[in-house]
Amino acid sequence: MICCLDLEGVLIPEIWINVARKTGIKALEVTTRDEPDYDKLMRYRLAILKKEEIKLRDIQAVIRRMNPLPGAKEFLRKLRGKYQVIILSDTYYEFAGPMMKKLGYPTLFCNWLMTDKKGFIASYHLRQKNGKKEAVRGIQSLGFKVVAAGDSYNDIAMLRTADRGILFRPPEKIVREFPKFPVTNTYKELFSALLKSI
Repeated sequence: MICCLDLEGVLIPEIWINVARKTGIKALEVTTRDEPDYDKLMRYRLAILKKEEIKLRDIQAVIRRMNPLPGAKEFLRKLRGKYQVIILSDTYYEFAGPMMKKLGYPTLFCNWLMTDKKGFIASYHLRQKNGKKEAVRGIQSLGFKVVAAGDSYNDIAMLRTADRGILFRPPEKIVREFPKFPVTNTYKELFSALLKSI
């Protein structure tokens, strides 16, 4: 059994919301909890960054001051005592480094950013289309069972593909749209729900 977890909203705060608060650009608060079309969301974000002249290093400076969600590091430590754990995220390696260090360097599958000569984010490269879903399929093809947890629209395909999918602190509209998934709101509840899968 392998456990696949989303990153933002499950183990760390939403990066883009923190960038929005730091820069005062409210439009950057839109996340995958609000917009199910990831490509549309990223094109929207990159247009704002260009307009506001925000460089990759500016976002990285915000991330370095962030910390995991309260209780996340201990939850992950306990979970890794029961399961092999893989973090499946739509974030970027250029963003995630400081947070991975604070979480004890769990295995992370995510994406890459490309910058121009001035340091602005020019585009992004997805590791794989539908990366979370395909990662779960790949793990299953190796003979493993997969239990997964996430909180946003971009986690639903992963949860559906896993042998057991669990929502963690999701928005109410996602709970209403996807009632088949059990909902957990604390790390204690999530840990217990994941252990039921063994």
